[in-house]
Amino acid sequence: MTAPDYDVIVLGAGAAGLMCAAVAGQRGKRVLLLDHAEQVGKKILISGGGRCNFTNIHTSPDRFLSANPHFAKSALARYTSADFLALVNAYGIAHHEKTLGQLFCDGSAKQIVAMLLEECAKGSVDIRCGQPVRTVTHADGAFRVTFGGQDFIAPNLVIATGGPSIPKMGATGFAYDLARQFGLKVVEPRPALVPLTLGGDDVLFRDLSGVATPVEARAGKAAFREAALFTHKGLSGPAILQISSYWRHGEPVTIDFLPDAPQGWLTEAKHNRPRATLASVLALPDRLAQTLADRLALPGELGALTDRKLAEAEARLSRWPFHPNGTEGFAKAEVTVGGISTANLSSQTMMAKSVPGLYAVGEAVDVTGWLGGYNFQWAWASGHAAGQAL
Repeated sequence: MTAPDYDVIVLGAGAAGLMCAAVAGQRGKRVLLLDHAEQVGKKILISGGGRCNFTNIHTSPDRFLSANPHFAKSALARYTSADFLALVNAYGIAHHEKTLGQLFCDGSAKQIVAMLLEECAKGSVDIRCGQPVRTVTHADGAFRVTFGGQDFIAPNLVIATGGPSIPKMGATGFAYDLARQFGLKVVEPRPALVPLTLGGDDVLFRDLSGVATPVEARAGKAAFREAALFTHKGLSGPAILQISSYWRHGEPVTIDFLPDAPQGWLTEAKHNRPRATLASVLALPDRLAQTLADRLALPGELGALTDRKLAEAEARLSRWPFHPNGTEGFAKAEVTVGGISTANLSSQTMMAKSVPGLYAVGEAVDVTGWLGGYNFQWAWASGHAAGQAL
């Protein structure tokens, strides 16, 4: 059985797919939106603890990772966080800034999904869920998608099925398989915004599970100042999730445990409190302070330690190296670094240069944002760019 033709078929009813379908539909295009999940926007619903960190007011291209750091500039400039916020406000969705420009719903992430569904309804988008995509073929300028037991045909196809992060939500590498089928290259995907695991000498820090403290975490040239959290497997917390996107196997992650401390503070502490111990002068949670003091092997009173020893300890505390042996993988990764190569796509339209009518948007593409609403903004911006171009 063959269904009536459409102008565009969008595969994936997540953030980018919903935005793309709504924009194209409201421009008069006949849009079919398909998803294998039973309901649309499943990742939206669980994001931000159920309140959806839907954008970040500090969005700029330098807060995104990609093999081509310039690729995201066009879409982000043409659909900004202010544009999405205007849509949220038009629907009367109450929101607040939590920290560092992160905007959350006061109520529930369900409000964002409902808004996007209403936007799709305004464009008469045909939404069908709960069946697998069996096959996708392309011939004579048309894409044929077998969804469940039915074939659908359109001259345009949008890949919006995301990456493999959070497989329990139904995430897969389907987008990459489809891209390769049509001759597009894929930048090796890896987990991002993900906890790091520790082994070897660092395994002792697992005993601090549950301890959190503000730090500056570094990997390569990247640095983030937020909280780090010790877990029974290794390191997590916002600073670690951020740096995980930049970390590569074999490299260290260095932690500044006291990023606001002035140079020479430990020597000054010795002069002011000579009978104090190192652990007692560290402005850190007690268990962490004691563990660091023990690892530095500086027992006893500060007054008994040379200034050189204290300077060495201060330097170590500001650049404490951890050697992660891995991450907690796609199961715990919020997003994916890598994906469909931007070299294959138009930054203006998100269309594949070698396959007219084939588009890719959102997390499926090799563009990954920082923690804090940036990845949603890329979904809105890239979906909007494709929706306008269709």
